[in-house]
Order: sequence, then C-alpha cells, then structure tokens
Amino acid sequence: MKACRLARTMERRPATAAPVLGDHMRVLRGSLSPLEFDGLRIFDYTAGQALSSSIAVIEVPPGARHAEAWSRRSDKYYLVVSGALEFVLDGERSTLHAGDFCFVKQGRRFSYANEGATAATAVLVHTPGFDLRDEVFVGR
Repeated sequence: MKACRLARTMERRPATAAPVLGDHMRVLRGSLSPLEFDGLRIFDYTAGQALSSSIAVIEVPPGARHAEAWSRRSDKYYLVVSGALEFVLDGERSTLHAGDFCFVKQGRRFSYANEGATAATAVLVHTPGFDLRDEVFVGR
C-alpha cells in the first residue's frame, strides 16, 4: 500500500532531474521537491537518471520511522549528518549519531526511527541506483 502511494507521488511530482552533462551533474537543493513517505521527507538528487548509484537526503522528524523493508536490487549506505537514528538490521538494534555510518547489504531487512526530540538527517546512497519496484516493505 505505502509503496504504491510513494510510486504515485513520484509520478505526479514535476520532473526535477538534472541532466547529466558529459561526466558530471550538478543539482541544487532548491530545485528539488521532497517526497513525503511515512513522515520522512526525501530529497532524491538523482531521480530519473540512469546512473550506477543514486543519492538522497532524508529528513526524519521526531517520532518518524521507516517501516521494515529490504531491497532485491541495491546495497544501501546511510550516513547520519544530524541528530540520531535507531537502526534495526535483522533484529539487531544500534543507535547512530551525526557522523556515524550504516551499510545495509542488498536483501537484508532493516528499519530505522527517530526516537529523539530533535530532527535527524541522513544521506542515503543506493548501489545500483534506487528502483521502487525492487523495494519490499514487510507486512504491507
């Protein structure tokens, strides 16, 4: 259900993908429209691009959580840049603070939440790039 809502949101938003110029690309934060998903605000910097990886910035307000999920396609690399996030990987919990990193191997179940009183922000890289059709949300 949520994956379908996210897909419809992605289809409706204006095309903001920056063109790849030869061997480089520049995307200004102000040119992006955030996706709203389960209380998270996702700024996808590489939407619509056929690149080897994708990158997004995720704002996680207090009390918001990413439901348990796994990817059939991508490894995920999370770098917490502000606040703190509680990650659960295959049932194992750990709290990551600003400057901490978490690698989620393709196929591994994960979730995360902001259990603090202040907003958290993370940078997320998918390799290969994000494709919603390959993301599985457990119990949905």
